[in-house]
This record gives sequence, structure tokens and C-alpha cells, in this order.
Amino acid sequence: MTSTRQHSPPTALVVDDDALMRMDISDMLNQAGFQTLEAQDGDAALDLLERRESEVALLFSDVEMPGSRDGFALAREVSTRWPAISVVIASGRLVPQAGELPEGVRFIPKPFSCETVHGHLRELLPDHRKPPELQG
Repeated sequence: MTSTRQHSPPTALVVDDDALMRMDISDMLNQAGFQTLEAQDGDAALDLLERRESEVALLFSDVEMPGSRDGFALAREVSTRWPAISVVIASGRLVPQAGELPEGVRFIPKPFSCETVHGHLRELLPDHRKPPELQG
């Protein structure tokens, strides 16, 4: 008997204190084939990851947020604690200085288009963690 069970799409965690920006980024990632979780700051993101890290393939975070850690600190912590999670950091005001982000973390300046985000994800994500929409 063959299984017809569909694999569930990979999960992306979107972190931004601006609710409209979170929705826009979530929409872009949904179009790329991800299901999304959302957090309003780095502390909430870490709480979510501690419970659901095995589901999350991608962290997409803003830099400037309230709470005890900004997006750069969040990227460093996630890269250390959960190295299998790919990380994208975005900002319209700040640019990371040399050594501020771990190797492999992708920075995208705001504003960005859906095509730009999808292009970065095609390059960043390992093939086994890419949704079908980003393969090929």
C-alpha cells in the first residue's frame, strides 16, 4: 500500500514589532511555500523556538525591536543554539558591521520586494529545507 500523505510545508518564524510588516513578510513567505509563525520581538521569538524549534527552517527578523535583544543579537543566539535554522535579518535603518552577524546569516536592506526575498531564500536555504516553490 502506498502512502498518499503530503509533507507539510516548512515553517518560517517572522519577527518584527510592526504588525503590518510582519503580515507583509508572512505573505511573501507563504507565497514561497512556507507556513509562518509570528513574534513581535526577539524574546517572544526565543520563547516560540524553545517550544517549536524542530518545526522551524527559517528565521526572518527585523533589527530594531523592543525587548532584551535586537535582531542582530537574536541572529547570533539562534545561529548558536539552533544551527540548522537559516537566518535572514532585515532593516531599513541599520546595516550590520563586520563580524556583527554570524557566518551564513543573510542581511536584506528594507524596502525589499517579494522577488528579492525569494531570490535570497533560494541561495540561502539548503535544498532539503526549501519548499517546492523555491526549488529549481
